[in-house]
Amino acid sequence: MKEINPRAADHAEYRQAIRDLCSRFGSDYWQDVDSRAEYPEKFVQALTDAGWLAALIPTEYGGGGLGVTEASVILEEVNRSGANSGACHAQMYIMGTLLRHGSAEQKQRYLPAIARGELRLQSFAVTEPSAGTDTTKIKTFAERRGDRYVVNGQKMWISRVQHSDLMLLLARTTPLADVTRKAEGLSVFLIDLRDAESRGLAVRPIRNMVNHETNEVFFDDFEIPAENLIGEEGRGFRYILDGMNAERILIAAECIGDGYWFVDRARKYARERTVFDRPIGQNQGVQFPIARSYANVRAADLMRYEAARLYDAGLPCGAEANMAKLLAADSSWEAANVCLQTHGGLGFAAEFDVERKFRETRLYQVAPVSTNLILSYLGEHVLEMPRSF
Repeated sequence: MKEINPRAADHAEYRQAIRDLCSRFGSDYWQDVDSRAEYPEKFVQALTDAGWLAALIPTEYGGGGLGVTEASVILEEVNRSGANSGACHAQMYIMGTLLRHGSAEQKQRYLPAIARGELRLQSFAVTEPSAGTDTTKIKTFAERRGDRYVVNGQKMWISRVQHSDLMLLLARTTPLADVTRKAEGLSVFLIDLRDAESRGLAVRPIRNMVNHETNEVFFDDFEIPAENLIGEEGRGFRYILDGMNAERILIAAECIGDGYWFVDRARKYARERTVFDRPIGQNQGVQFPIARSYANVRAADLMRYEAARLYDAGLPCGAEANMAKLLAADSSWEAANVCLQTHGGLGFAAEFDVERKFRETRLYQVAPVSTNLILSYLGEHVLEMPRSF
């Protein structure tokens, strides 16, 4: 059957290399990892060894020196292959905070080791139970004491802590009551997680719907050297917002990969499955939903490329990045439902992978930013309607 992605020839060398790598980790591997709720360590290590997770690190530090467009193609192809890049994608978009706002010494100290695969930067601690998406209300506090900061507080939904050597932490350094604007007084720190649990960090895994390693994290007088502050104290909220456009674009690309995977599976099954002496894909009730989900994936893909183009050109792309994530997440979720419905009862069987990918792509309606928050951003900042919250 012919390729349904008309841009499959774009960046063909990257696509083929990713497909070749992913072919070593087939359906049996992912079903086994999922059934045991384990982290796909061998897969992540293979991506690391091949240099793909260092794609956005400049060549001067030993990375690939690629743009967000190419990075998005890498993650798209991982998900298109039936794998799950959610296990390791954060290293790509977390990198932006260190690249753009880290000191020369910090970048020289960490980036070459990350590029070589000796260190992993895959964990980002922002969300808290009482704040949710209202990031400016976080309560985790880092108090400056001489040449170090002492951190106390709690974070939630913090992924890959057990499989990362480094973590970015957003914490308050000035109490909310003492700032003139609520986005002020937040700072970003780079934390060394090695032996961190012996220094006041406690980690509690959260069992969840997807095989996604995520945790509650507790800081109890946890000390961070002052030299690990990223950029200026109090400007951390701006720093994390700076990296969110890349995050939106890369997550959108993963959803596009999922969307094409679901459409492919649905159309193949609809051609092959015969009921009442005819392929079920001959029935418009089966055919039309698949066709519509394909059209929506294609449309979302165009917005992904436009957002990536603007980002790589250094142009404003907040609206486009958010719309790309919104449209891609919606189209992949639609395609997931259509694929499951097309397979009928067999769609619920683990051996077909549909139910696993169904669960995985559902996450992106909620994380890393909910679709409703994107709509409120567009309503206020693009369409100039009153702020809704």
